[in-house]
Amino acid sequence: MSFLAFAQPLVLLGLLALPVIWWLLRLTPPKPQSEIFPPLRILARVLKKEETPYKSPWWLTLLRLVMAALIILALAEPVFRPREKLETGGEALALVIDNGWASATDWDLRVATAERLIADAAESGAPVILAMTAEKPNAEIGPFDAEQARDRLHAAGPRPVPVDRASIYGRVAAALETLPGATVAVLNDGLATAGDEAAFATLLGDGAANLLWIEPERLAMLGLTATENRPDVFTVTAERPAGDPAPRQVTAGAFDDRGRRIADTAFTFGPGETTAVAEIQVPFELRNDFSTIRVDGENQAAAVRLLDENSKRRRVGLLSQAEGDQAQPLLSPLYYIERALEPFADLVEPETSDLSEAIPALIERKPAMIVMADIGTLPDTARRQLIDWLNGGGTLVRFAGSRLAAADNDEDLLPVRLRLGERALGGSLTWTEPQPVAEFPPSGPFADLTPPREVKVNRQVLAEPTPNLFEHTWANLADGTPLVTGAKQGDGTIVLFHVTPEATWSNLPISGSFVEMLRRIVQLSRNQGAIEAGANGGGQTLAPFRLVSADGVLVPPTPDARPLALAGERRVTVENPPGLYGTEEGLVAHNLLAADATLTPIERPATSVPVTVGEYALDQSRDLRGILIAAALALMVLDTLAVFWMGGLFTRRPRAARRAAAAGLLLVAGLTGAGLVLAPSTVFAQDAKPGDAEAIAAIATTRIAYVLTGDSSIDAVSRAGIAGLTRFLIDKTALEPGEPAGVDIANDELAFYPLIYWPIDPAAPMPSEDAVARIDSYMRQGGTVLFDTRDQYSTSLELSGSASAATRRLRDILADLNVPPLEPVPEDHVLTKSFYILRSFPGRFSGSPLWVEASLNARSDEDRPVRTGDGVSPIMITANDFAGAWAIDANGDPLLPTVPADPMQRVYAMRTGVNIMMYMLTGNYKSDQVHVPILLERLGQ
Repeated sequence: MSFLAFAQPLVLLGLLALPVIWWLLRLTPPKPQSEIFPPLRILARVLKKEETPYKSPWWLTLLRLVMAALIILALAEPVFRPREKLETGGEALALVIDNGWASATDWDLRVATAERLIADAAESGAPVILAMTAEKPNAEIGPFDAEQARDRLHAAGPRPVPVDRASIYGRVAAALETLPGATVAVLNDGLATAGDEAAFATLLGDGAANLLWIEPERLAMLGLTATENRPDVFTVTAERPAGDPAPRQVTAGAFDDRGRRIADTAFTFGPGETTAVAEIQVPFELRNDFSTIRVDGENQAAAVRLLDENSKRRRVGLLSQAEGDQAQPLLSPLYYIERALEPFADLVEPETSDLSEAIPALIERKPAMIVMADIGTLPDTARRQLIDWLNGGGTLVRFAGSRLAAADNDEDLLPVRLRLGERALGGSLTWTEPQPVAEFPPSGPFADLTPPREVKVNRQVLAEPTPNLFEHTWANLADGTPLVTGAKQGDGTIVLFHVTPEATWSNLPISGSFVEMLRRIVQLSRNQGAIEAGANGGGQTLAPFRLVSADGVLVPPTPDARPLALAGERRVTVENPPGLYGTEEGLVAHNLLAADATLTPIERPATSVPVTVGEYALDQSRDLRGILIAAALALMVLDTLAVFWMGGLFTRRPRAARRAAAAGLLLVAGLTGAGLVLAPSTVFAQDAKPGDAEAIAAIATTRIAYVLTGDSSIDAVSRAGIAGLTRFLIDKTALEPGEPAGVDIANDELAFYPLIYWPIDPAAPMPSEDAVARIDSYMRQGGTVLFDTRDQYSTSLELSGSASAATRRLRDILADLNVPPLEPVPEDHVLTKSFYILRSFPGRFSGSPLWVEASLNARSDEDRPVRTGDGVSPIMITANDFAGAWAIDANGDPLLPTVPADPMQRVYAMRTGVNIMMYMLTGNYKSDQVHVPILLERLGQ
């Protein structure tokens, strides 16, 4: 791509006339200088040798040549970064643009590219056919002139629906029949759709002279395809386009119906992987509040997944033939079931105990699950309706009792065949004893539950032994007989508790495990359309309530949105865009991507038509005519001032000349956009010395320094660590340190910094004797050096035989320093309580002591709870890598993990840094605070 182009390149031939202009300017003398004729003045200047030049000086000639060249260049209409002109050569332009959901992220680029093509068509006067592939089938596509096409382009926008290339391409092909030899420009979104091959074959028929193919450079979109509210976790499935070899990790948030963020999860795509599943592990009550799942940073409709009632609480119907006894509610068959299901299900009961009326009435309310407490034989009509509801996806939970034990086996409504009668466990007439619950089978829904040891079963209904009985067993007693069995029936599930729902046959209903078992079964069920019952009278269609825009935001319904038909396949179209349909009493989620959707990159069609490949790009061209003309005018003003000066105007009329010069300079400044800065008339002697500014900046603000080791990675961690500690100090204390300062101990002044952090690098060169002497002087003058070997898990400072390379290098450095006796920080040292109360001093590692100057004359007793060491230790040594724990990135997040990975270890590391800085700045001030009570007592306070 060229950086400069000319719309009128032939005008540049005028540059050939510059030599002629130069020759003419050289022969044209300046205006003769006029003189007043008093005789005395003539006599005074007789001896002067001044002569009027007969030709222009070289610098004035050069000025005028440059001015002429600028004018010629401006007339040639130069353009900086000219846009690439796509030479199509067709008699017309058919511009077909994908404006589906995948185009939302870079729609501005698509519009800019389309404008370039329309501008090229306008230059040749070619008509333009403009078609969008995500519009209504009857949308006008032209042909238009360039101005009309540009207006329609700006009025269009991305839509949150898939593209429909087949129908749109057919309409464009029909329009091209009257415009043969047209250029077809396909601005696609990079994703393939069903029927693309036939659609392109139709588009590139006899009416197309050539094809301009423009697709995105990279497919970076991401879509949510499915969600599942499992018994213990909420899962979300994401899909990305195939062919991306790079790993990727994104974060998604779960929001409630008020837009509040409840939980987070992360999707991780491995190299080449197109599908990722993330889990949200939060309590069931919070998962019920999920209304929307949204991927962070993805402003498109596919990155939003709407949830409706099918992802939330279940409606459960309760049936019993026993009349409720208000005086003795604990004996009601449904009492414990209601108490167990109320926290996480909507319970409904029929108004009558007549099963022929109760069951149909209950099924009409679209429950996800029906619980039948000790019901034996069912009426034929009700039985048939119940079987149809079960085959359609319902979950039927039955409890045993005397009625069920005496009834004949109904194979359509039982998971296993039962023996007639019931089995008694325990009592004076049996040899058996009440049985406890055994471990739950690993293949059942209760596999991860702990069996209730306190539960005993006194009576049960037995299942007929069959070869596949164990496949249907969800819970066993200790003797191997089933306690809970289950089986699939059509699309639904049948579950049988072989005991009664009240505490007569077993104490299971009054245990906590009973609640958890019913919760799991409810989560296995699915809603059967509780919303549709009250929608639109007959429940056939649902009006749009909230729709998803192209950038993934919920908005009010658009005028062209139509009610959603519940029967048949629910497709996302322009009239039924993704969103929520229904009313506030009940909504159905209509999502963009289906559970089996894949994002497949589009393939360029194989065609005999000549193909030109382009790319999406903004028009960054800039017309340089205005700048060149302004520069030529500025030079013209300078030329005028030069002529005035050579004519003697400035020397003969000082005041007028100064006014003219000032006006000329201001005019030049206005034309060139530059400001005029006038220097002061008074000049002061320069008494500043090199390095004064740095010294003033260093002492104006407290700054923590670190030693530059020469290793960029170590120095970067040191700087990030000091920056993290600085931010923590600003947040937690009144101290506001400046930016971290990296120092070269051999050359920089060290006296400006109260603390210097020195990470020991065994690979770095040994400091010179002068550098060590500077450090020694710094420590003797009150400064403190914090040495960090960062090798806690490599060796100990005390064991010479197993010393690491960093420890050995530290000993070599300390050998040339006047190091006082050292000791680990005692429990009563000022460092343990200078700001926070600390017992240890961890960094990124934990376990290494912090060594300080030993307080040889210190004593500790009840009256003196703080170590009495005078002053501040000039040296500190650790192996815990303080800077690694303090280091943060540009977003304020930790840069390196702690070992072990304990979040509190990083907090204590930050507090260690605060205590060190408070100790450095206050000395033994904390130690002296123990005298305050005695001083107050002496003062009579």
